[in-house]
Amino acid sequence: MFVNTQRYPTNLTDSQWAIIQDLIPPAKPGGRPRSLDMRQVVNGILYLTVSGIQWRMLPREYPPWPSVYTYFRQWRDDGTWQRIHDTLRAEVCRREGRHKHATAGSIDSQTVKTGVNPMGIRGFDGGKRTMGRKRHILVDTTGLLLAVLVTAASVQDRDGARMLLGRLAGFGKKLRLLWVDGAYRDPPLDWVARRFRFRLQPVTPPRGQKGFTILARRWVVERTFAWLGLNRRLSKDYERLPASSEAFIHIAMIRIMLRRLAPT
Repeated sequence: MFVNTQRYPTNLTDSQWAIIQDLIPPAKPGGRPRSLDMRQVVNGILYLTVSGIQWRMLPREYPPWPSVYTYFRQWRDDGTWQRIHDTLRAEVCRREGRHKHATAGSIDSQTVKTGVNPMGIRGFDGGKRTMGRKRHILVDTTGLLLAVLVTAASVQDRDGARMLLGRLAGFGKKLRLLWVDGAYRDPPLDWVARRFRFRLQPVTPPRGQKGFTILARRWVVERTFAWLGLNRRLSKDYERLPASSEAFIHIAMIRIMLRRLAPT
């Protein structure tokens, strides 16, 4: 079994690993027995997410990078990262005395530049004058993630919202109100009214307002983007596939929630 001889700040504590270890998929039956320490695999992925390094630069205190990347890719494709994220989110809500199914939230998008080799999906955001991709996220009233979608930056916010809301699954069944900015006005307001039980409520700056101002309810989703920005892997979109970008967003939120559930 691989033993890490160096302690990195991103490594899971014993209490954090105790929370997540049962959520790691077991080894598949048959074939060669699993020889890697799954805790070290997860630690390597967290280190890469926070530090922003390339896979090949993963420190040798962790398992070999091809093995770590293989698990990242498998758990991306089979939905493991999202399942872990959703399970931890439900636990955070339970400990804070809130229901896991949010009744209100906020939706927004963030345009980021891409790395050198994005695969197919990227575009130009005329408003931000940026070539890259756009992250569409839906968060609850505390900023925890409910849904995420990565598209080309050329996708309009209203169109991205339609695709994003299609990913809500069970966590959206009690939603009744979403705060949005002016980019999500008609036709999304009418479209949502016809298909869902919640409504979109635009929050816009006061008339005549110039410069920056904190908008009620809207600051929560902006804070979530700030949380994501603390991870250098998310400073741009370096991934070839949008699915990998979404997986790293889930991983970043997993780390935030583990630290909230087990600070030490």
